[in-house]
Amino acid sequence: MPHTFHSEQWLPYPIELVFAFFANPENLPRLMPAWQKARIEEAAFAAPPARPVAPDPALRFKSIAAGAGTKMTLSFRPFPYAPIRIPWEAEITEFAWNDHFCDVQLRGPFVYWKHCHSLHPETRANTQGVLIHGTLLRDQVEYTLPLGPLGIIAQRLVVGRQLQSTFNYRQRRTEELLPYMLPRS
Repeated sequence: MPHTFHSEQWLPYPIELVFAFFANPENLPRLMPAWQKARIEEAAFAAPPARPVAPDPALRFKSIAAGAGTKMTLSFRPFPYAPIRIPWEAEITEFAWNDHFCDVQLRGPFVYWKHCHSLHPETRANTQGVLIHGTLLRDQVEYTLPLGPLGIIAQRLVVGRQLQSTFNYRQRRTEELLPYMLPRS
């Protein structure tokens, strides 16, 4: 049975910074809960299309990016203190600078997994009414669990909540890590 998960996070940073952060695969283990001890086991990078010229030279971030065709194998613990690691092989299937990218699972714990990250510039007012230019990050996940009826039970009892918890953690870590990507003057 297919499931969907949706998450949004507004960040008070320019879209160029937010996209560069999420397009850099080195940040993926940093965004996963520490108990998972996630690590990149293997990566075959496909070059993304040429990076667009940022309107502000200070927003030209020098970081790697995983373009369409990039394949990566990540491993992680499925639950705290697990003695085993689960491999997860994924491929970036879509990539458009400062707009979106999508990855699909090639091998891993799900029957099907597609995760699309889309970014949109959005201005919001802070508590004092001052307008702040930022970025709205939207995550859309489509997935199917294995094991038929047991997968449905697992979705209700564990997987849905664990997915929400994982994205909550990722949002907190994003807020902690993004300031360190800002250019230093």
